[in-house]
Amino acid sequence: MTTPIPHPFDFDPTYGMDLAQLEAIAPPVAPDGFEAFWQDRYRRALAVDPAPKLDRNPLRHPRWQVFNIGYRSTDDFPIGGWLLLPKAGEIRRGLVVGHGYGGRDAPSFDIPVEETAVLFLCFRGMSRSARPPISTEAVWHVLHDIDKPERYIIGGCVEDLWVAVSVLELLYPRITGRIGYSGVSFGGGIGGLAIPWDDRIDRGHLSLPTFGHQELRLTLPSIGSAASVQSYQAQHGNALPTLRLHDSAVAARRITVPMLMSLALFDPAVAPPCQFAVANALPPAKYNEKFILDAGHFGYPEQASQEGDLRDRVGQFFKVP
Repeated sequence: MTTPIPHPFDFDPTYGMDLAQLEAIAPPVAPDGFEAFWQDRYRRALAVDPAPKLDRNPLRHPRWQVFNIGYRSTDDFPIGGWLLLPKAGEIRRGLVVGHGYGGRDAPSFDIPVEETAVLFLCFRGMSRSARPPISTEAVWHVLHDIDKPERYIIGGCVEDLWVAVSVLELLYPRITGRIGYSGVSFGGGIGGLAIPWDDRIDRGHLSLPTFGHQELRLTLPSIGSAASVQSYQAQHGNALPTLRLHDSAVAARRITVPMLMSLALFDPAVAPPCQFAVANALPPAKYNEKFILDAGHFGYPEQASQEGDLRDRVGQFFKVP
């Protein structure tokens, strides 16, 4: 970023840090019981029979067949979404795609992959997976059962991702071992928590990932769901045990597959130091890539150009060999 981005916030969304300082952010230490907590949840998710159901969606596209999809996740939670199947070529890979905290109203037809079955899930409580009493509003969704580590909504969303992988394997057994994950913001944080434990996921793209370095996240002025968590903790003071167990920077230390991380230098909603804490936690490897954006969750002059370049990079990253 060559020039400061004008903004209306009463805080600095760069937090006074340049790229070198962000790349020096150290991820936090795992709390006691972290691995057992997630391994137990993963085993539970693997035991679920998702019973996927498909029906044709009226949307038409020259490249994709479009289906509505539904399946059962853990806690017998009904999950909805969309499945895109290529009209040309065989299905040689799978890709699960998450969403940000705005939810998702439709599949994205410009997903830059070929010969791939693409499952766009809606995480529990949001969009096509909405169910009372869970709020569809980000500032309330992120607080759902935050005082109960075993019941926190974020853990359930991680399980929804794992069961989505099971769905693709059930529908297309030949792509087993060739399923990726891509998620932005909220979905990026969920991916950071999910990928370390699931060896069925062979690569991941996390963009502007949330839930990194939770204790630091509580201290950095922000908007959106982060501000909601900060306000809750200031009022009740009981969120840290849950947040420490749901820290994507702690989890990312255990990722061993190729990763593409797209990270922002300026972001009022997901503080860049917390994004970089996730990326910096990845074990050093030649197959971990970073793509630096001038800003996230905010418009900026080079946005269209950078997002176009990132889309090309994502297409190469998930390209069928």
